[in-house]
Amino acid sequence: MFQELLFGLSAAIAYGIVGAVLMVLGYVLVDLATPGKLRDLIWVHRNANAAILLVSGLIGVGIILTTAIAASSNDLVYGLIGTLAYGLLGLILMGLSFLLIDAITPGKLGDELSTESIHPGTWVSASSHVVIATIIAAAIW
Repeated sequence: MFQELLFGLSAAIAYGIVGAVLMVLGYVLVDLATPGKLRDLIWVHRNANAAILLVSGLIGVGIILTTAIAASSNDLVYGLIGTLAYGLLGLILMGLSFLLIDAITPGKLGDELSTESIHPGTWVSASSHVVIATIIAAAIW
């Protein structure tokens, strides 16, 4: 019983590390998509557009990781590899959706995200992140 607890705690730590790495990568991708430093846009300038986009990416990564972990069938190595692979796929597809929305709409979405007023394009891009994550989660099952 104690061994099961230690295994569970070890698995939680390993999954937590994978999740943290993927969330940091997601943060970096959003930072690249927005002009200026994301940390300044959100925490200094209190920019809602940048925050909404970041939050949608983090929620998307969370949806994918949770589903990948739940579907791992108690095989830790397989689960970690699958979680990392699906998480990376989600980040890639979320990034592509941002680029696609930017390509088919007027102006530069990255520039709009750094404006003070909330731009409707932010919600469109944020929604696409959650939809992509949900589709990947369904594909995992």
